[in-house]
Amino acid sequence: MQQTVNTETLVKLDEALQKFVRPDTFPLAIRVLKKGEELPDRVKQPHKEMGKRFSICQGVTMARRYGWALAMGKEDLSCPIAKIAFGFEDELEYYKEGSLTDGMYTKTCDLGALTEAAVPKFSKEESGTVLIAPLTRAAFEPEVIAVYGNSAQVMRMVAAALYTTGGEISSTFTARADCADIVIKTMKTDKPQVVLPCYGDRVFGQTHDHEMAFTIPYSMTGEFMEGLIGTHKGGVRYPVPTFLNYEAQYPETYERLNDMFKGNKA
Repeated sequence: MQQTVNTETLVKLDEALQKFVRPDTFPLAIRVLKKGEELPDRVKQPHKEMGKRFSICQGVTMARRYGWALAMGKEDLSCPIAKIAFGFEDELEYYKEGSLTDGMYTKTCDLGALTEAAVPKFSKEESGTVLIAPLTRAAFEPEVIAVYGNSAQVMRMVAAALYTTGGEISSTFTARADCADIVIKTMKTDKPQVVLPCYGDRVFGQTHDHEMAFTIPYSMTGEFMEGLIGTHKGGVRYPVPTFLNYEAQYPETYERLNDMFKGNKA
């Protein structure tokens, strides 16, 4: 079954993000293929095109930096945490008991079990090939929009997302498995997320120290674009303008010279 794609909406969203947020990398469209849906044209499957398996965060970085459209299924994944989170492999006892975090992220296995339990996960029925592409190259209808930026750019998008709702955005952080936060948590909560790039995203995805991610459900696109425009009109801008309407105070010797200028005029 072929998907319908509202290309005009994706182009308008990309234009709004480029104008009001100015991200350094491509904003992304993400979808998890449902059973019976066909792969769109012109997507790279890592195990076929490159003969390699990658982590989801590597795929995200390839899409947002190279401009590639990727399809990542079970056979494309190398990261064992992502294999479980995205429903491609069973949650084995070795994983559930905290073995992967023990001594690295947590003091004990028991504590690690709490961390692993907190990772958002798809069931086997919910799992599917993950499609990732820049907005203007997406040959599919996205479920999640993801944008990487610095903290000021993420703040700008938070303001836009709250423009028509008010209130606050609630997000949680574990320093692990940010791919699950970007895709799974956004889809399951149907709410925007502020995402702290995990350690793996920095090591393998090569995400920079200054970068964070922000996601919104695709269903919020209209309200989000309205929020970008509305908050811009209201004075919330990026780059954030600095306040310059003040008279500077200089060192004493400088001020003495200024006083001498006044004396000369007299």
